Amino acid sequence: MNQDYIKPSEWSLIEEGFEPDRVRSSESLFSIGNGAMGQRANFEEHYSGKTFQGSYIAGVYYPDKTRVGWWKNGYPEYFAKVLNAPNWIGIDVQVNGEQLDLNACKKVSDYRRELNMKGGWYQRSFKAVLNNGTEIEVCATRFLSLDIDEVGAIKFEVTPLNGDAEITFTPYVDGGITNEDSNWDDKFWDVYEAGTEKDYGYVMSMTMKTGFHVCTGMRAALMVDGKLQNQEPAAESTALKSSLTYKAKVLRNTTATLVKMAGYVTSLNHDKATLRSASEKALNKAVEIGFEELKNMQAASWGAIWDMADITIEGDVKAQQGIRFNIFQLNQTYLGRDARLNIGPKGFTGEKYGGSTYWDTEAYCLPFYMATKDAQVARNLLKYRYNHLEKAIENAGKLGFKNGAALYPMVTMNGEECHNEWEITFEEIHRNGAIAFAIYNYVRYTGDYSYVPEMGLEVLIGIARFWHQRANYSAQKDKYVILGVTGPNEYENNVNNNWYTNYIAKWCIEYAKEQLDRVKADYGADHSRILAKTKLTEAEIAEWMKVAGNMYFPYSEEHGVYLQQDGFLDKEMVKVADLDPSQRPINQHWSWDHILRSPYIKQADTLQGFYFFEDHFSKEALEKHFDFYEPFTVHESSLSPCVHSIQAAVLNRMDQAYTFYLRTSRLDLDDYNKEVHEGLHITSMAGTWMSIVEGFGGMRVKNDMLSLEPRIPSQWDSYSFKVNFRDTILKVEVKQNETVVKIEKGGAMQLMVNGKKLEVTPEKTVSA
Repeated sequence: MNQDYIKPSEWSLIEEGFEPDRVRSSESLFSIGNGAMGQRANFEEHYSGKTFQGSYIAGVYYPDKTRVGWWKNGYPEYFAKVLNAPNWIGIDVQVNGEQLDLNACKKVSDYRRELNMKGGWYQRSFKAVLNNGTEIEVCATRFLSLDIDEVGAIKFEVTPLNGDAEITFTPYVDGGITNEDSNWDDKFWDVYEAGTEKDYGYVMSMTMKTGFHVCTGMRAALMVDGKLQNQEPAAESTALKSSLTYKAKVLRNTTATLVKMAGYVTSLNHDKATLRSASEKALNKAVEIGFEELKNMQAASWGAIWDMADITIEGDVKAQQGIRFNIFQLNQTYLGRDARLNIGPKGFTGEKYGGSTYWDTEAYCLPFYMATKDAQVARNLLKYRYNHLEKAIENAGKLGFKNGAALYPMVTMNGEECHNEWEITFEEIHRNGAIAFAIYNYVRYTGDYSYVPEMGLEVLIGIARFWHQRANYSAQKDKYVILGVTGPNEYENNVNNNWYTNYIAKWCIEYAKEQLDRVKADYGADHSRILAKTKLTEAEIAEWMKVAGNMYFPYSEEHGVYLQQDGFLDKEMVKVADLDPSQRPINQHWSWDHILRSPYIKQADTLQGFYFFEDHFSKEALEKHFDFYEPFTVHESSLSPCVHSIQAAVLNRMDQAYTFYLRTSRLDLDDYNKEVHEGLHITSMAGTWMSIVEGFGGMRVKNDMLSLEPRIPSQWDSYSFKVNFRDTILKVEVKQNETVVKIEKGGAMQLMVNGKKLEVTPEKTVSA
């Protein structure tokens, strides 16, 4: 772990000292985004050391042909790759004829990076001695505008320190990029035009196969000692790249500044024939506003986000930094403005995993967006799944399921399954349940039932049909069983009767039946429309209910717990605490065969069911299952610590809950899994928010009412958070001996605090 690498700070990530070995990790940690595009924190200037170049555009992808050693019927034809897009940040810098390259300098000192989360900007500064003896000071500031989300802004400042210097800036846009993550080394982009006009340069490109058109454009200006230089740049274009060159003679201790506005416009939002004019329009608007004012606007826009989403922690700087980093990255990745988009597990920080949508969205991200924005943002996430229902039915059809059964994809960009590991693609089917649970969770929290008759019921029918067909009757057990699955614990493949999968299958069928009955009673026209569209009959529903009513659940009488799956106790039950520490993480030290034969659990599996369906079980049952399964859990999934933190808090084991919270909130900052150089774990960051709000804050919806059971770690003096519950914004502040609840926006409401019903009004703060 890098405990001394990122400096503790409440509102910033700070790195001090230049270490080439951690450049790639820093490129992940200091990434920036604005929901429409994002990028790793690559250097603007040339860098000859190890780097992972990455700029990404939301919704733009490439269908990389599947590569497997043994093709199986039903495999997806492609794996959707998050595309490394044309590079817009590049600025070659020469000082007295020598190229600036931190990997080649004689000396680098006073190196500092800062990601300022409050203002939404990233800055890097250093002093360097070049091989020609010139000493310079550099400060580069950049951000991706929330207000003009097709534009990023860079201010690159160079100051000669030991003499006058000739400084040359060559800003460029470059379409000659590649993905690190490629199956066949295909050409992902076709660059079909590059050009310049005065201070504007551009590259026109199109993704192969998917045909997304992108104009990557830039405008630039040179200033010396703060004064604009009316200099027409020397322009150059090649087949893949456009550049502008500015030169200035700069006195010692005087600063030359290049301001570059650049970014992407795409055929997702514009007619492809108008992309260049749209690019110029966006950049002209940014130039007219100017760098400093645009940066002020950025701070104001982030201020509005933080006003609602911030969680404050008093007395623990590392814990504070961790939660703000998580909230910041979630908002950089997805803002809820575009229902076509979703939340990828790496966001805009890397290429691993591919796709833009996993079950993480419904299981972990939806609660965060529901509570920190508004119902419409959460509704957009559910609408996304409804829009993909036909593809989910096609996915199930490819595997032999019929009659409108729907299997939502493990990984997708457009609703089509594009993940090709058999044990996950075809067996990790519990993801279907997370989507149904998200509908339930949305209605429970927002009180907006309209989604169900308009869209959600059709989704629930497709999912119920899948579970009905996926289960089969076991004459030996006289029960319905679900065979050949992978539960949330991906360290167990092709198992029979995973408890969590069986339980959520039963629940999905019963929930679908409940909603059919309610829609029939209250939304008759919608009910008739849906039955006509789906051709659903009472006889089919009766068959569903036979399966749900007689589902098999493996259970150990000896231990008094549900078993994770059949045969779980056949393993050599050595607890994690008794493992040789040198063998951790096991996924980096053991063969897959060794892992599959072990009892070790990657993330909450049975306990995931106890988290979702907490009100179905007693606290004593949770405690028994937690004590049985957690000692075998290696927490090598980013999604693991948050669920365990919440459940430890429910059991009032606050030291354990706090330890799990620190692990989830600082998973990337402290590089627990030794993989941050590949990108961040974006979707699990929503689980960090849940650890505080649902874990320590004890927030639930019970009997159609908001309920709080606050607890506080002994390491904290206080913490506070806000939630938007049914258009009422509530602020909760928890101290060591008191909880204060007040309404910041909206009317009076009743809520439960520690089991006691209270009324809070805009004029009346409640203390408990």
